[in-house]
Amino acid sequence: MKYPDNIKELVRLPIDMMGLIFYEKSARYAGYLPADELRIVPPDIQKVGVFVNASEEDIFAKIREYDLQIVQLHGDESPDFCREIKKSGIKVIKAFRIETAGDLERCGLYENACDYFLFDTKTPQYGGSGKKFDWGILSSYKGETPFILSGGIGVEDAESILEIQNPKLFGVDLNSRFETGAGKKDMEKLRTFCLSFFTGGPVSRTFICNTLLNH
Repeated sequence: MKYPDNIKELVRLPIDMMGLIFYEKSARYAGYLPADELRIVPPDIQKVGVFVNASEEDIFAKIREYDLQIVQLHGDESPDFCREIKKSGIKVIKAFRIETAGDLERCGLYENACDYFLFDTKTPQYGGSGKKFDWGILSSYKGETPFILSGGIGVEDAESILEIQNPKLFGVDLNSRFETGAGKKDMEKLRTFCLSFFTGGPVSRTFICNTLLNH
């Protein structure tokens, strides 16, 4: 998220997390968003700052400026780096780029260093591709850290996500396929997905947004 009017619309949805990207090479860079514009975000929506190979100093500066509750590390950050951020009391999401089941093995190094993992489609660059990886790979994940599913998720995917059996699936990251432009979310698509997701299975579910959806 990076547009104040769009954020005002978003907070009317049953959202639990909202992403702000602080990677300057991203078209969704939120560093120009005045922190005062986030006063409309209620306390039950956690603000997630997304960083790529940023310094601890820069991360903590953004935490203070934007009152972030969660940090998502989307670069080559080490397990020790994640632990140092986590020690401060800030929750940590570590992103992993996934193509094969073997890519999940690296997650073991980060157990106890992060609160959540995020599994995104492998690309040569940092950031999303708008494409899915093979979700069948998720059956190979045996770690203890809950994970968030990302990568090319669209309105039509609610039913398929509900069929994923891995008990560590914590949430869903909704991004590019729910946009009218970089960083500007399509509220009608989000509402449609939310309705499909909440009514698609027997378990009660909560809505998170980069958009994130939790179940």
